[in-house]
Amino acid sequence: MDDFILYFKMGLNHVLDFSAYDHVLFLIVLAVVFSINQWKKVLWLVTLFTIGHSITLALSAYGVLKIRMDLIEFLIPLTIFITGVINILTAKKSSSGKENINLIFAVFFGLIHGLGFSNYFKMMVGKEEDKLFPLVKFALGIEAAQIIIVLGILIIGAILQNFFRVTKRDWVLVCSSIVIGFSIQMMLDRVFW
Repeated sequence: MDDFILYFKMGLNHVLDFSAYDHVLFLIVLAVVFSINQWKKVLWLVTLFTIGHSITLALSAYGVLKIRMDLIEFLIPLTIFITGVINILTAKKSSSGKENINLIFAVFFGLIHGLGFSNYFKMMVGKEEDKLFPLVKFALGIEAAQIIIVLGILIIGAILQNFFRVTKRDWVLVCSSIVIGFSIQMMLDRVFW
């Protein structure tokens, strides 16, 4: 049980670590297009991200996949930027298309982010033969942290839209614009060429 708690906490802390805020930024631009009554879609969003993250983390941990880390570190904020831009460009349109695009981005970003964390995960499990169970425990921690974040985003959005009469369009535009600003700075800091 202690082993489960250790890896679960590591997954939880991986997402909730403020020094690694790229994860939170991406969850914001993914979830901001949803309303609180769409919580099932948001859970799918979180789960798809975790699945993508776990696939590349496992492939990297077992030595199947090796990609330059400087490229991955640049791609992470690029995917955040692209998602935010799509949110802005489609803010006036019907929300169903945006939500489906964000589900696709959740898997895509999960794949990239899993690669970004692979070196740390390899150090975490060391030379253990069994990497699968630590990965599952770690993924459950990631899943729990992401649910906390996206529920917070949905609740804040519901409060702003229902009590302060902020339009959904404005909520999406403001959140996405702020996240784009952060992602541009992250891309500039991580230029690999």
